[in-house]
Amino acid sequence: MSERHFLTGRRLMSSRLVRQNIISLVGLSGCPVLNQSGQEVGRLVDVVARMGGGEDYPAITGIVIRVGRRQAFLDAAAIGRVDHRSVTLRTARMDLREFQRREGEVLLTRDILDHQLVDTDEIQVIRAADLYLAQVGEQVRLVGVDVSLQTLLRRLGPKRWRGRPTPERVIDWAAIESFGADSAEAPAAVKLRARHTALRRLRPAELADVLEGLGRPGRQEVIDSLDREVAADALEEMEPDELTALLREMAPQQAADLLARMEPDEAVDALRELAPDEQSQLLAGMPAATGRELARLLGYPGDEAGGFMTSVLACAEPDETVDGLRRRLAGQAEHRTEIDSVAVVSRDGRLLGDVSMFDLLVSDGDTRIGELIGPDGPPATLSPDADLDTVATELVESRRSSVLVVDDDGRPLGRILSDDVLDALVPGHGHLHFPKLLQ
Repeated sequence: MSERHFLTGRRLMSSRLVRQNIISLVGLSGCPVLNQSGQEVGRLVDVVARMGGGEDYPAITGIVIRVGRRQAFLDAAAIGRVDHRSVTLRTARMDLREFQRREGEVLLTRDILDHQLVDTDEIQVIRAADLYLAQVGEQVRLVGVDVSLQTLLRRLGPKRWRGRPTPERVIDWAAIESFGADSAEAPAAVKLRARHTALRRLRPAELADVLEGLGRPGRQEVIDSLDREVAADALEEMEPDELTALLREMAPQQAADLLARMEPDEAVDALRELAPDEQSQLLAGMPAATGRELARLLGYPGDEAGGFMTSVLACAEPDETVDGLRRRLAGQAEHRTEIDSVAVVSRDGRLLGDVSMFDLLVSDGDTRIGELIGPDGPPATLSPDADLDTVATELVESRRSSVLVVDDDGRPLGRILSDDVLDALVPGHGHLHFPKLLQ
């Protein structure tokens, strides 16, 4: 079967031919490198592959061998055959050069084996117990990663067992995202695919799981590869202690930028976990208006209504039409999860009513917003110092999905949604997390 067919068709590890002919990287480590006559010329130290370039299955570009007391690099063009126990060269003549890492190259044993990877199919952080190579057309390629306990035990056993692949739990390499080696010798820019395209397709809660499972270098690389709005959404889904650790790992300006893009109530929750001097530094790094708003929210105790309300409010005056309001709300799409109703206010900002999104959906476009206010007038509201029990009771009795928080003059300060109450009662309840493997 041609290399082109393999690389443009189904995943390689689903091919019986590939699975029957995979070669264990662990088994190759330290194996003899032979010339055409079968004489040993050195011992294999590592296998070099080129990552990036859009290929799902990186091609082997050479090997590092030990000849006497020195290590040298052999280009893949010099390799005739790779099997489970040895590497055979095409010729007796060798061009032995000192290994120098070229752009995009990684050492599979040093940089990938036993390092953290992300399986984007199962959305889990894994560690590579073994890597599998296979001949695909004219090239040897990296085709899979083994994460099984059996493979780890095989590596601890007699050397004669190490060359026998045990592919019970092999993940196709096309599903893997790599984050560069965390050693001084390997540049952090080494990646499997440009810009981590597979990770960019994950939902925020899934990205949060990835971030929580990775070590510090991987976390930073993921954050750097994401759009800043997407990164902020992912941070909102992280467990509080994990988010605190991540914010402290980042450069202060980057942390401030991401916090400023989070929903205000989520950003305030994150800031409360930091020391006062850390809060001040991050608030100073935000746009002035955002910093002032978050500082105001931080002024409320965390267990009172003002402390866990969101300050994202959709407001309208009575004379505005439904069509005009709909067009205006379209510009706040990023806050869709925070807006379930529209506060109707007078010209001086006092609350007149609260119109649900359902009422807006079923009303004619030329209807005035004031006409949608019920005959009972303004809804029940809360003061910012209301305790959690009072908030929960009001939500239950009002049979609404949210309740407004107002100041002493009846002007809306924020809104508390039902999930805000659940977050306050059971911190972290709403975060969707997936099992992690071999952390």
